[in-house]
Amino acid sequence: MNDHKRKIPTNIITGFLGVGKTTAINAMLASKPESESWAILVNEFGQVGIDQEMLPDDDGVYVKEVAGGCMCCSMGASLSKTLSVLIEHASPDRLIIEPTGLGHPEGIMDTLMNRSFKDILDVRATVCLLDPRLLDQEEVISNKTFQDQLSMSDIVLINKCDLAAEEFIEIAETSLNNMFPPKQHVGRTTRGLIDLKLLDVVREGKFCNQLPGSHGHAPHHHHNHSDPDVWPEPRSPIKKIGNGSGFYSCGWIFHRSDCFDYWKLEGVLNGIRGINRIKGVIRISSDWVLFNRVQDESDFDKVAYRRDSRVEIISPFELDWEKIEREMLACLIDA
Repeated sequence: MNDHKRKIPTNIITGFLGVGKTTAINAMLASKPESESWAILVNEFGQVGIDQEMLPDDDGVYVKEVAGGCMCCSMGASLSKTLSVLIEHASPDRLIIEPTGLGHPEGIMDTLMNRSFKDILDVRATVCLLDPRLLDQEEVISNKTFQDQLSMSDIVLINKCDLAAEEFIEIAETSLNNMFPPKQHVGRTTRGLIDLKLLDVVREGKFCNQLPGSHGHAPHHHHNHSDPDVWPEPRSPIKKIGNGSGFYSCGWIFHRSDCFDYWKLEGVLNGIRGINRIKGVIRISSDWVLFNRVQDESDFDKVAYRRDSRVEIISPFELDWEKIEREMLACLIDA
């Protein structure tokens, strides 16, 4: 039983309608350590709650359902109170949150990581289930919620591989392995089976390098970067430099609390001459944006990713990375 002296490991299990989230949570509960107590917060879009009835009512499992809307949108104001009551009642060793398949998950993440819960919850991996057959449905792949669910996730499991054609599975794997920021793990599964070790590939906001080969096949590069177990402190990013095939790259990972004046940072990034590509996911106040520049053309859009800010530059020649870092740091503001 959790005595609240340590933070409660917390995971979001997300995915579009019908991908098998409830089945996956049932499978996890069946294999959870017998000595642990888990709390499950389930959200349904409809007015009549059904998912709670599909989850076990056993010792060591506490299920709370929020029906009648998306708890990250219309129900957002009451989410903190609902979480507090559930944690107080269940005193869980792990908290699992299953948002509705129609819900934008970034609102939930913002609540979990705000000041009210920063000393209570350890927000670990967000797992997204994907039915690869959805990639053949334009109305789904163009849906902003569907895109946000994939964007925010640390891990994506391609589910229902026993039902989907290999062609769709391979298309899904290729697309997922090319996402930015990169996923910590992309895998295949059937019947929603999730290895419980995957839940902890993020701990205290830091990625754990415990799943070798989880990023797919990386190109051959020479790297010169910091110890992978060292993580950024506020206003002190981690820098990673690489080169290969005639190109040079440098990437920075900033602490989640670092907040940027977007227009100043955009000026810095657009002022770098001769680059091939700049990609960035950037925290600006309470929102996060994805910056994308190809040669001299750039744009940005709101993104669901919430883990940290990061910028990556690819150039045909080596740039003054230290100067660029100083200029980016000068764009930081108080959140």
